[in-house]
Amino acid sequence: MTTTAIGLMSGTSCDGVDAAILETDGESEINFLGGLTVPYEDDLRWRLLEASQHDVSIVELLRLEKVVSERHLQAIRQLFDQYPEAAKKTSLLGFHGHTIRHVPSEGLTLQIGNPWVIASEIELPVVTDFRRRDMSAQGQGAPLVAMFHRALFIDEPRPTLALNLGGVANVTWLGEHDEIIAGDTGPGCGLLDEWTQSMAELPHDLDGRLASAGKVDWETVETGLQAPFFSQPLPKAADRYDFDHVDVSHLSIEDGAATLCAVTAEAIFRAVKELPQMPSRMWVTGGGVHHPVIMAMLAERFGEIKNVRERGLNPDTLEAECFAWLAVRQQKQLSLTIPETTGCVRPVSGGLVARVCDGARVATS
Repeated sequence: MTTTAIGLMSGTSCDGVDAAILETDGESEINFLGGLTVPYEDDLRWRLLEASQHDVSIVELLRLEKVVSERHLQAIRQLFDQYPEAAKKTSLLGFHGHTIRHVPSEGLTLQIGNPWVIASEIELPVVTDFRRRDMSAQGQGAPLVAMFHRALFIDEPRPTLALNLGGVANVTWLGEHDEIIAGDTGPGCGLLDEWTQSMAELPHDLDGRLASAGKVDWETVETGLQAPFFSQPLPKAADRYDFDHVDVSHLSIEDGAATLCAVTAEAIFRAVKELPQMPSRMWVTGGGVHHPVIMAMLAERFGEIKNVRERGLNPDTLEAECFAWLAVRQQKQLSLTIPETTGCVRPVSGGLVARVCDGARVATS
């Protein structure tokens, strides 16, 4: 039996809310019905970046949560307006929220966003709080997309690799005998975005204009990759700001951008090289698919790389679609994470459900 669900994701780039509708059985039957992104205004974006990097007051964090919840509601309503037939069938939401902190070494994670407000306004159950259940089973709370990748690429010749290029990069390796290994490899586009914002006063390196005009400083790349994180085997997880030790402040804007692209590509390559087999093909999703320099550097290292669009998937909303799929799995008590994807000690079906029932809010696990 299939369920029509909405997935919601606010990434660490703080660009906005990704929202998507899909119909799925929580396993390999997945029918994509539509998706969109609602951008954050500049003021909200900078407030989220500030809260993610520094210790802001509790009141400010609560105010941010209120606004983030409102933007998620806006995204849901726009999704319903744009896809009215799918909206009629929707019975469930998967809500990730916006990550403010993720410190897996200490078993800490914090996502803001009020699921009760969403459940009350939309009058549908909301599955949320995905990461803490995994961390309670000694997992690292990330990446959560690995099992979804396995379902999407079930018929792909093995070994194959799915790469998600967000603020942090993560990979899912799929072996010939249905083996799976996943984890974060290092920075995705997060360091590059931060550099571009601070040095060029641009939200991101549009079309790779800065990086393509620069030259890689390989000494800086090697120094950055000497941090202990990069020598740890998968599965492993990181916070968006765990890589701020990578220092390109002595470089020009263009050389700094090119060097940060190389850090991303080289970290991915070194992590994948330690897996049982090199993949015959890499599928790339996330915002990084739009950066030509990062994609070119990956192609130099891996050979054949492909944008997931070539499989009819949307790289910009795939994570949101993942949380719709995870919500359906949670309702069926299927595992969302396993030891090979997050390091948890047993398969975990995580998350809580916020629902409105006869006017009373009820939480169930």
